[in-house]
Amino acid sequence: MTRILLIEDNADAREALRALLELDGYEVHAAADGIEGLDLARTKAPEVALVDIGLPGFDGYELARRARLVLGDSLMLVAMTGYGQAEDRARATDAGFDAHITKPVSLEDIQAVLAQPRAKSVHPHP
Repeated sequence: MTRILLIEDNADAREALRALLELDGYEVHAAADGIEGLDLARTKAPEVALVDIGLPGFDGYELARRARLVLGDSLMLVAMTGYGQAEDRARATDAGFDAHITKPVSLEDIQAVLAQPRAKSVHPHP
């Protein structure tokens, strides 16, 4: 069973997405902000983190940079944001994200990202 860390500050969106992922067979741990999300990343060792960019505490970009320092490339990081322009995608990649999904996020969007092969050690380590 794939362990997913879902970090989303909108409680309704977080709980709806959590329910869909759990119904699809994933083990889901959820956080409402970047600080709690990073703590869960350290303690739960998820394989995938779905990260909202606009988070309280510190944003999704900062979370991605910190997660890479702690977990390296073992964690697949997926940015979830309402911004989908080329420069938004580039900023997410620069922060260490493996994939970028533009909101609203569907279960099909997540499944498509998880089905893609992942390149190892493609992220620079500061």
